[in-house]
Amino acid sequence: MSRSPAPSIRLGYGTNGLTDLRLSDALALLADLGYDGVGLTLDHMHLDPLASDLAARTRQVAARLGELGLEVTVETGARYVLDPRRKHGPSLLDADPDQRAARTALLITAVQVAADLGAHAVHCFSGITPAGTDDDTAWKRLTEALTPVLDAAERSGVPLAIEPEPGHLLATLADFHRLRRLLDSPAPLGLTLDIGHCQCLEAAPPADCIRDAAPWLRHVQIEDMRRGVHEHLPFGEGEIDFLPVLAALAATGYQGLTVVELPRHSHAGPELARTSIEFLRTKGAATC
Repeated sequence: MSRSPAPSIRLGYGTNGLTDLRLSDALALLADLGYDGVGLTLDHMHLDPLASDLAARTRQVAARLGELGLEVTVETGARYVLDPRRKHGPSLLDADPDQRAARTALLITAVQVAADLGAHAVHCFSGITPAGTDDDTAWKRLTEALTPVLDAAERSGVPLAIEPEPGHLLATLADFHRLRRLLDSPAPLGLTLDIGHCQCLEAAPPADCIRDAAPWLRHVQIEDMRRGVHEHLPFGEGEIDFLPVLAALAATGYQGLTVVELPRHSHAGPELARTSIEFLRTKGAATC
């Protein structure tokens, strides 16, 4: 079966948009649809990073990925994996150092899981600046909390790909470069570029963002979105022109996965996985 819409674009679908399926069933679905890989969110319903048998379960997932011929990127955006009452909490920016350490530990675990799965990268984000925290303090906390994760990433050979997220401390490409400078440009630090987020708040069009980000690109997420509204939408429901986006991705030579990111659409996950790959194949073919 033909997989990618163009040879240099390798498509995946995020398991955070397939949470009503067992992980094995979700992976089989994606392979049957012709996806090249999966964005695997570590969470209780699929691969629980806090499970006592995580190593054994990771080996099972690695074997299943191998059977199906799927590549993988590990994502760490689960909403309540550490705290059942606080979305995305604790974060790397929390005032309590023990809370920050819990998030750092989760990311180090994710790096080990990614190494065991042969993943392209580990995705993460900064978190929202807590109320009453000044800018300098927030950036200091972020750099200190990420340093052990970057050390683990360097040892494992799996890059850490931080995502600019609307509303977070690190929200834009300019913020990514600020972090890179603060950390003295460590080799394991890369970028997750979400195409919808570019449409939402970057000054430049998404295709230009791709070209500007190319040297640091380690992971890509893709969906439709509207300007100024952080809502992940199925393709065709937003404002993005995907022809220049896919052409720019192909031109960069980026070899990681481009993962469809529809975390609020699990109720329609199997159907959206099908229509998403059909949309991207059609648009990709038009760029050739």
